[in-house]
Amino acid sequence: MNKLFSILGIDQIVVTHAERIASAVGGFTAILCIIIVSQWAVESTAAGIIIASMGASAVLLFAVPHGQLSQPWPVFGGHLISAVIGVSCARWIPNETYAASIAVGLAIGAMYYLRCIHPPGGATALAAVIGGESTHALGYQYVLTPILLNIIVIVVVGVLFNYLFKWRRYPLYLHRLSMKKDSEPDQLLSSSISHEDFVYALSQVDSFVDVSEDELIRLYNIATKKSQENVFKPENLVTGGYYSNGQYGNDWSVRHIVDESPNKNPDKDLIIYKIVAGFGRRQSGYTTRTEFSRWAKHQVIRDEDNWKKAEAENNG
Repeated sequence: MNKLFSILGIDQIVVTHAERIASAVGGFTAILCIIIVSQWAVESTAAGIIIASMGASAVLLFAVPHGQLSQPWPVFGGHLISAVIGVSCARWIPNETYAASIAVGLAIGAMYYLRCIHPPGGATALAAVIGGESTHALGYQYVLTPILLNIIVIVVVGVLFNYLFKWRRYPLYLHRLSMKKDSEPDQLLSSSISHEDFVYALSQVDSFVDVSEDELIRLYNIATKKSQENVFKPENLVTGGYYSNGQYGNDWSVRHIVDESPNKNPDKDLIIYKIVAGFGRRQSGYTTRTEFSRWAKHQVIRDEDNWKKAEAENNG
């Protein structure tokens, strides 16, 4: 089932009901305001097409408020640049099919180069071409009303609404300020991975990643801190115990401590083990107590044909 989810791209991240409800209510509030503004600026038929792109923006601002695609510059830049391109194509390319296709293609390229990728911008460019006579009659006024006006509305609603929830303040800059007091994770990262290394790693992906550098750093710090909490203290390892390295797939392994050779010198305080499951099964070996404790992530017990975490792990 996990493989099927992976193929289909089904996200298995757990999100609270409070987060889901907040996203839905925020989107409702923003679109209600935008509909009122759009119907005032242009006739209802054209407004419906224009609002569609803002509906997509609402999903980003209220469901993924900390995503890179949701930040103010991508929202403003993505929509405005796409609107200018769309109007230009509508005016200078007679064939609507080619005009619409070129508008969307140019909008994507422009957003990429100007670092303001915002998927709904493609719909904004498209609407300028296929929006009908009322939209065409607006000319470049379309960029200001309703597009710029709608952008201002949705960003203002995004800032005010998300500010009610400390964990999802928008834009990401405000969220970072609210989390500023927890400075320990940043210090943890700086001691292990440099900013230059992090930027280099992102450049090697060679594809747009919809997570800001700050959010990636925050996730790394949380994972690192959790990993450190799970490290076993050497003195709490017990002879006869079974321990797992907590890895996945072919790297997973379970070791059984069969004997020990205590010594006050940590370099000579040895543990003798046998691999009973996973990678290297049936092999035996020895290592220092300290090294074994770094390797071990969980104490496990046999449950019929499977292994599971022990209810009370001896990790101090």
